[in-house]
Amino acid sequence: MPEFDIVVVGGGPAGMAAAVAAYDRGVTNIAVLDREEALGGILKQCIHNGFGLHKLGRELTGPEYAAVYEEQVINRGITVFYETMVTAVSKEKIVTAQNASGVLKFKAKAVVLAMGCRERSRGALNISGTRPAGVYSAGTAQKLMNCEGFAVGKRAVILGSGDIGLIMARRLSLEGAKVEAVCEIMPYSGGLTRNIVQCLEDYGIPLYLSTTVAEIHGRERVEGVTIAKVDENRRVIEETKQYIPCDTLLLSVGLIPENELTRGAGIPIDSVTNGAVVDEHRQTAVPGIFACGNVLQVHDLVDYVSDEAEIAGIGAADFVLQQSQTAANLPTKAGFGVRYVLPQRVSQDTSKDLDLFLRVTQPFGKVRFTVRSGDTVLATAVRLKAAPGEMEKLTIKNAALSQATDALTVELEELA
Repeated sequence: MPEFDIVVVGGGPAGMAAAVAAYDRGVTNIAVLDREEALGGILKQCIHNGFGLHKLGRELTGPEYAAVYEEQVINRGITVFYETMVTAVSKEKIVTAQNASGVLKFKAKAVVLAMGCRERSRGALNISGTRPAGVYSAGTAQKLMNCEGFAVGKRAVILGSGDIGLIMARRLSLEGAKVEAVCEIMPYSGGLTRNIVQCLEDYGIPLYLSTTVAEIHGRERVEGVTIAKVDENRRVIEETKQYIPCDTLLLSVGLIPENELTRGAGIPIDSVTNGAVVDEHRQTAVPGIFACGNVLQVHDLVDYVSDEAEIAGIGAADFVLQQSQTAANLPTKAGFGVRYVLPQRVSQDTSKDLDLFLRVTQPFGKVRFTVRSGDTVLATAVRLKAAPGEMEKLTIKNAALSQATDALTVELEELA
């Protein structure tokens, strides 16, 4: 059984950044296990630009951003197992995997979970109609077009306004296809504002809010879809049904963190984020097992994935080096207007500042975020606007954190 100080599960942006951060912290016996033939994860198919502005100070495409971290992994001599599928992680930090050589078991002192997300499929939506060819998840269509060179269709409707769906609306337009509409069941878009502007408005593609695909038509191939408005309970309003001819339907209806391994290890899962419950070092309830990236919470920007992965990598390295850490005894709570707060528990460590990540429940205009511990205000921040599609980060100074005696509650207040 090969032994490593740290085993990183997943070779995407989170896994690579965590491995590099742990190596630079002083732990060099690291293995990265990835199920694909090359490092990079989802970035390999994201050929559009917009990556790296926050983290690297320059604008890169997805493959270019991945190459920066892949080079860092290779230059440090970190061991990488390609085309290796991890099937189990135990509380004792035994990692079981399979590849062409057979079944492998790795003994680790610490494990970093960085498995990323998968897309929600048509089966989770209960859309009525036939089951013809031409129905794709947005990420699958992106991979077919950008990596394999296939055209997925000539006339498309996109359900869901997540970032991948918005980017694919632009990608289809650039390849000569006609995007008839982007439909979003919620009364607001789930994507970044910049993607709505650059991918829809710049190309004259209509976005229909509070609208869904009620039925799919066609036998061998999609021939059209029926869209309809929905009420406040997301039920179809029959009299608003409208038929749109098309040969392709793309689904951008949410991402699900790949936490089967996490559950198998007996790690508690947060019902809102669908990721593990972690402390500020990104350590789960099982000592020595850490989580980061989209398997922990769905991010908007890969730059923030790298930031979070570095926290997990450093935390894993400190665990291996047996650096003392203050017990995380203060829970965090979501107050008015806040959907969730991460990490879910923190320590009263006065030696450094604490970053809290959160999403709001609905679009707001100008707001003030407040972090309280009991009646004590620890931090405030004003934003000109807040939307569910854009993650917020609040920083609590170490001096203020030392005053915390109870749970940290984050709430917002709308400003005129």
